[in-house]
Amino acid sequence: MENILVAGANGTTGKKIVNLLQASQYFNPIAMVRKESQKKQFEDKNVTTVLADLEKDVSFTTENIDKVIFAAGSGGKKVAEVDQEGAMKLIDAAKKTEVKKFIMLSSMGADSPESSNTLKDYLVAKQNADIYLRQSTLPYSIVRPGSLNNEKGKGKIELSSKLNKPGEISRDDVAETLVYALYDAAPVNTTFEIIAGNTLIKEAIIK
Repeated sequence: MENILVAGANGTTGKKIVNLLQASQYFNPIAMVRKESQKKQFEDKNVTTVLADLEKDVSFTTENIDKVIFAAGSGGKKVAEVDQEGAMKLIDAAKKTEVKKFIMLSSMGADSPESSNTLKDYLVAKQNADIYLRQSTLPYSIVRPGSLNNEKGKGKIELSSKLNKPGEISRDDVAETLVYALYDAAPVNTTFEIIAGNTLIKEAIIK
């Protein structure tokens, strides 16, 4: 089984990712958390944790890690420190330990931050992190969902390198998409947008 480091494991989407990985026969989740108090919920489920803060040193977090899912976010409070610089530091760590694939949870609109009034700083941070990943020489997938909601996942999405329309998607379906992007059969070095749709997630990703 491959060891998958989940950055942002304590977040709403991060927890869903960890659960999916734990239920899989291929992947072993490693939950990266920022506080000691966040470890117990994962350890109670026999999920290994690593304590690390994206604003500090994370160079040790990718030891014995096969692939990474970056699902961390600052919630708009520290976009430069976490969403941008934190991502870059983890990319550097992954590169140093020759991680086999880095999955980045980005955002629709990250290629044109100037088009948003309210989310511009966040989208600039995501754009910079995405560019850094593309230039890192790491095998990667950048997943850019539309607006996230907490509805029950349908297991179906619409996927394109550029959708050219707004849309919503459940966190359940985003988590499932990120996990499928880990598979060796999934495309590498690709950036795509997703919203709720009619194509099964597995079929949309592994063509």
